[in-house]
Amino acid sequence: MCQTSFVNHIDDFCLWAPPKPNSTIGRTEADEVAWCTKHGHGTRLIPDGALHGVQVLKTPDYIQIAGFIDQSKINLTPDDYGGELDPHGADLRGNPLGGLMYSNAFPGGNGNNNSYQQVIDWTNFMGANAFCIKVCDPAKNTGPALCQNIYDRLGCAYNAPNNAKNGTFEVCDADNMTPPGVYVSGGATMTYFQPPESLGPITTVPYTPVVPSSSNCVTYPSAALYTALPKSTNLASAAQSGSSASATGTKSGSASAPTATSSSAAAVMGISVTAGCLGVLFAMAFLS
Repeated sequence: MCQTSFVNHIDDFCLWAPPKPNSTIGRTEADEVAWCTKHGHGTRLIPDGALHGVQVLKTPDYIQIAGFIDQSKINLTPDDYGGELDPHGADLRGNPLGGLMYSNAFPGGNGNNNSYQQVIDWTNFMGANAFCIKVCDPAKNTGPALCQNIYDRLGCAYNAPNNAKNGTFEVCDADNMTPPGVYVSGGATMTYFQPPESLGPITTVPYTPVVPSSSNCVTYPSAALYTALPKSTNLASAAQSGSSASATGTKSGSASAPTATSSSAAAVMGISVTAGCLGVLFAMAFLS
């Protein structure tokens, strides 16, 4: 099992998912393995056709990838609302246990695709046939705020706001998001902290998350991005290969800081209160 993951570009990234079929995040979070879009990392490969839409946001301080996936092809049950994987976990040993994250996409690598930096601050939400993964630049001091792991019950909508669309594969430049939990109410900057699970499901959150402004978006045909993925669902490979893509440019998005609201968290995230009662609230409607 490979518990080393990579986030580099739209055609070269990994997600954490179970090693055995018909699993849930809640039952296997310490055991997850890396599933990647490209050969050469010594990991399992995300099967061909599993990814249904991907958006990459490249910001000054982090890289974020969000999108849609047929999670049954990476060993998750189709109805699992999932949860968060992160480098800390309740026992501070990480979920998955000992999981490591690397990237060659930050300026510290000097544009050298063979120069990897270990990412200390990151978060990955999986579930509801959607995902988001955010890795913070290890050279910056903003990682603990932008990639924190204390809002695990709020999902992608609050931890990694984005405009990913089903059927669209794009890379955009973007501003940093406002750190999770931080919002403005009555002209004052406030910080929200999620309640403990012992108090029951989260039914309200005092603010609505805002997708950061993006520009210089480039769209790709998915067939040009993921050229060597296996057809079967449970195939591991360490073979090396490359891929390339042609693209056309687009531009989208503008946003302001989060502001206070009394909206229901379940409504904001597009999931039911019943789902929240079952465990972690996963943000299904974090994708517009």
